[in-house]
Amino acid sequence: MTQLPIFGQPPDRPAEKPAGDRAVTLQVLVTVKAAPNPSEKYGETVCVAGLSTDPERPGWVRLYPINFRELGRDASFKKYDIVSVEAVPARQDSRRESWRPRMPTLKVTNHLKDWARRRRWLDPAITEITMCRLHRGATMDSQSLGLIRPKRITALRITRHPGWSSSQQAKIDDYVKQITLFGNEDRTPLRAPRFAGTYHYECQEPTCRGHKQGFIDWEFVAFQLLRLGGLNDTAACEHLERRFLHKMCAPDRDVAFYVGNVAAHPRTFSVLGVYYPPRLASVSR
Repeated sequence: MTQLPIFGQPPDRPAEKPAGDRAVTLQVLVTVKAAPNPSEKYGETVCVAGLSTDPERPGWVRLYPINFRELGRDASFKKYDIVSVEAVPARQDSRRESWRPRMPTLKVTNHLKDWARRRRWLDPAITEITMCRLHRGATMDSQSLGLIRPKRITALRITRHPGWSSSQQAKIDDYVKQITLFGNEDRTPLRAPRFAGTYHYECQEPTCRGHKQGFIDWEFVAFQLLRLGGLNDTAACEHLERRFLHKMCAPDRDVAFYVGNVAAHPRTFSVLGVYYPPRLASVSR
């Protein structure tokens, strides 16, 4: 079993990507698996993010693109796994944390099963920078991933997902045609989720007027597909609110949000996932 050091707070300003396209080996504690989106080339792609466990390369890491349905058993991984993977700087994505993984090289080296082990890494990573400050300072070179502590969560608004756009559906259709023509694989096209969610909250900034950010965690989508299929809309929304608001964001949890922005719109942030260990009596507010 790998001995894990205690990690400090990630730097507020991400390091520049190395020059050239030489692959480097990244060690990443996976904390985020975003909901899959249509891709013409890959069928569907997922953005994965996490915290570097390499003291020589501290900070947050974004790995994209990844198609989980095409991964073999040896390359499959889940949240709070620690993975080793070769990756090259993502040149089409100017965000400094973004890398293109070489998926055949990916190996799971550890898993942090309980909250106590996760807290050693992630509690120090909860930034003192507020969501308001992240938004104000957002540029192509600034921090695009973070773990922030909300001051007050006011709602999780759940609405009907509008379905794929015409361009997204065209990507799915083109990929399915490629499979039929070349691969003869039985591949179910990516389904749009039934519901979309938006967290409403206030950050720790004294003058915060509130944030409304889309919730794009894969867990939110998977819960709909696996657990709510037989329920009507009202009952399904109640189950989603119960799990992702009343349970995960309960008063007895030390809640923080994994947040990330959009490459083309640096000031547009989403909630990528929820960090919700049991509250510690000694944690000050």
